[in-house]
Amino acid sequence: MQGVILAAGRARRMQPISDHVHKALLPIGDSTILGRIVTSLVSLGVQRLTIVTGYRAQDIRDFMEQHHPELDTRYVHNSRFDRTNNIVSLAMAFDSMAMDDDIILSECDLLLDPAVLKGLDDPAEPNVAVVDRWRPGMDGTVVTIRDGFVDAVYPPERQGSDFSYKDTFKTLNIYRFSSAFVRSTLQPMLSAYANSVDDNCYYEVVLGMLVGVPRHRIAAHVIGATSWIEVDDPNDLETARFHFEPSTRSDILDKSFGGHWNFDILDYSFISNPHFPPPALIAMLRHALPELLPSYGSTQAVLNKKMALYLQCDPESVQVLNGASQVFPILRRLWDGQDVAIPRPTFGEYPRIWPSAAHYEDRLSVSVPELAELAGRVPRLVVVNPNNPTGTLLETASLYGVAKDHPETTFLVDESFIGTSAEPSLVSMLAAKPLRNVAVLVSLSKVLGIPGLRLGYLYSRDHTLLAAVGTELPVWNNSSLAEFFLEMLLKFRSALDRSIELTRADMAKFVTELASLPHVDDIRSGAGGFVLVTFARDIPVDGPTLRHQLLETHRIEIKDVSGRFTDGAVRVRLGVRNANDNQRFVVALEQVLRGSAR
Repeated sequence: MQGVILAAGRARRMQPISDHVHKALLPIGDSTILGRIVTSLVSLGVQRLTIVTGYRAQDIRDFMEQHHPELDTRYVHNSRFDRTNNIVSLAMAFDSMAMDDDIILSECDLLLDPAVLKGLDDPAEPNVAVVDRWRPGMDGTVVTIRDGFVDAVYPPERQGSDFSYKDTFKTLNIYRFSSAFVRSTLQPMLSAYANSVDDNCYYEVVLGMLVGVPRHRIAAHVIGATSWIEVDDPNDLETARFHFEPSTRSDILDKSFGGHWNFDILDYSFISNPHFPPPALIAMLRHALPELLPSYGSTQAVLNKKMALYLQCDPESVQVLNGASQVFPILRRLWDGQDVAIPRPTFGEYPRIWPSAAHYEDRLSVSVPELAELAGRVPRLVVVNPNNPTGTLLETASLYGVAKDHPETTFLVDESFIGTSAEPSLVSMLAAKPLRNVAVLVSLSKVLGIPGLRLGYLYSRDHTLLAAVGTELPVWNNSSLAEFFLEMLLKFRSALDRSIELTRADMAKFVTELASLPHVDDIRSGAGGFVLVTFARDIPVDGPTLRHQLLETHRIEIKDVSGRFTDGAVRVRLGVRNANDNQRFVVALEQVLRGSAR
């Protein structure tokens, strides 16, 4: 077999990185993008290679001469690389080649596992396209498949605003073509189209004309998402390094602290409702998106009214937040110079905004009498109920009683994790029997499964506090998408209740499965949509190593919280996912624990 690599393009989407280096020569691990492609082709027996150059052509030549002098490499220069598209480059390549052997075609911006190309060396069909099921974030040509063959080809210009990606597959731009097919059909059609019709289109346009002809059919070789990355822009580089440099995964996730959709991981580090939003609500969001994107959200007063309808409370007692974390810097300024007490350990934002705060210990439980005694000594008391990461849950009625008995103390009660517990929110009690010294802070990301929409609220009957917070909020504080979602919640209360029941059932099963694993000493659950796992002293790895091994070998992310406790035990906090994910996690964790013991 012989290979063709298209490497002529300017890679404008990779600027400014590509201003001084060819995109194909960007380093990934101990190699480069081009080096990995060539190595994969050589593993299939390719010894003759045609590379189409254009931008920084000499750099490509220098690399090949230095790293692959053993290959019979020929170069075709597309001097019009900045004015034409890949149809011209491929036509030029075919025009220069001897069609005496089958061809494997690849573009120069693909990082792939060599196993991706297995099956192309001796396929049952002479013509094969390597494809993967389409996922959000992909761009470029997509195809549909019928009976194992490409049924239709849709280049980007055919993907209008009403185009449906359901049941489509992304082309990797890796093909195997028989020499007979190229010589008799593809080569003359490419040349004619590039020279006489359109020199600024994709070569897939021509392939789309051919797939409907039975004798020219192209088989689809479907691969998995973790096997490849198309490196189009600088964002893709970080994703590529996550995929192909496993040892860097922990560092990459620590720096991003989100954006996990790029990394194809099973995420147990963040807490979210796995059964909400329901499909019907997702469909509503999708349908409304064309109208929502060009629209501004409403004023804060309107947002507060819509949130009050959901909470069934007075709109004058609530401030909608762009995620609960929005209020932290505001409270830090409002309470500057005043003593604050927070639990230890707890959610990291509290010690961050109040580094000199007094602490009360959560030793996997908090005594209500101790809390009451503390309330008599400090002007500001933070209670996270249930607490994160311990899961400690106080009775709402008892907490209300402590606040009622200490009107001189301001209580900030964080209920961001209470949605899946059996305890009611303080909001309902405060609405019926107001206390001006209590503010309830809630992130809706967890219970509603929408961290990407950034919705939260602060509830209080202290209207002076609410007004002070409101003066620091921008005029357009929430997106139109978040506001629309808030409107739709009124229609999906029963679905939310059902999702919480399912999450509780998943959590109970998850705890049972985790308890059967080696080295597991204790599991705390029952509130917050997460479990806290404490490992026995004989565990063969520490917390960071356990996290690293799960990421490197299984693409599973966990939250190591060992450092938040003082007894030296290894502890991880795990958000609860659906039953299938949880089972996969348990299997992976057991493999890591048993493997580390050997």
